[in-house]
Amino acid sequence: MRPRISLAALAIAVIGLAASIASLIDYLATTPAFCAETGCATVRESAWAHPLGVPMPVLGIAFYLVATALAFFDAPRLRKGLALAGAAGALLLVGLQAFVIHAWCKLCLVADPAAIGYALAVLAGATTLRFRWGRAALLAPATLAVIGGLALWTHHAPATAPALPEVPSFVQAAQLPGTAAVVEVVDFECPYCRRMQDRLTTAIAQTAAPVRVVRKMLPLRAHPHAMPAALAYCCADAQGKGDAMAAALFAAPPDELTPDGCEKLAASVGCDLARYRQDLPRAEARVAAEMSEVRAAGIHLLPTLYIGSERVVGAAKSSDELATLLASAAR
Repeated sequence: MRPRISLAALAIAVIGLAASIASLIDYLATTPAFCAETGCATVRESAWAHPLGVPMPVLGIAFYLVATALAFFDAPRLRKGLALAGAAGALLLVGLQAFVIHAWCKLCLVADPAAIGYALAVLAGATTLRFRWGRAALLAPATLAVIGGLALWTHHAPATAPALPEVPSFVQAAQLPGTAAVVEVVDFECPYCRRMQDRLTTAIAQTAAPVRVVRKMLPLRAHPHAMPAALAYCCADAQGKGDAMAAALFAAPPDELTPDGCEKLAASVGCDLARYRQDLPRAEARVAAEMSEVRAAGIHLLPTLYIGSERVVGAAKSSDELATLLASAAR
């Protein structure tokens, strides 16, 4: 029984190693080769993706290489300690995706459970395997085979997957001849929206053609300050101060986007505060209407924006790529 468990532990380590290698390829590539969908891009763009400046997959590769090597060395305490540390780290990473990042990466959902499975195999009695050159020689092709399988899996679209919705009517209405129209779905507290905003601002500055920005509010429940910020934007926009207010809201620390903090920002951009307060009920109605409008268009992930009729989801695009889309939309 123990040889089977030991082989299972080795196989799990190889699967985790393959997923980590595939993930590192995506981290380093200009265009993701494996997991290009929104959740993967959001995880890669998160603040947790590069602990101490090191891409997270590098840590995964190191962990699984050591786990693979320990399959052939008689070091039970080290094997057990590594397995428990890896499982704890994997649980932490799964928790971060679920409760902090609010996005899932397919490759992470292979690498992280693999660490937990490896720990269970070790605790179940996985021991040292007898080293054989033939067995060791199979590790490299086995890893490559798993990487190939992951490539097929991450690019596979289920037959029942819904087609992307057509360009929403509110995006069509924003288009003007000779102008690059940007329709931005906004949560002012969302860290990835903030990152995208920095790139979009840079891209707009690089664009020779006029650019028109239209914002639609989608404050997420996970962000407690997103709703006050959305209401503040709408009140400022009613006074013709929308662009200035949006810049101020994105620049402010998220924990300062309280109702009082937003009112101070409104004053700083020149809003009439008496009118600002009177407009709050109308702002609530506008936010509710825009949230329904955006949801009806099939938009559920942030950041999402339209440049012309091109839908951009996630924060993976660079400012240069956004500038190219802006130039194309203005033609």
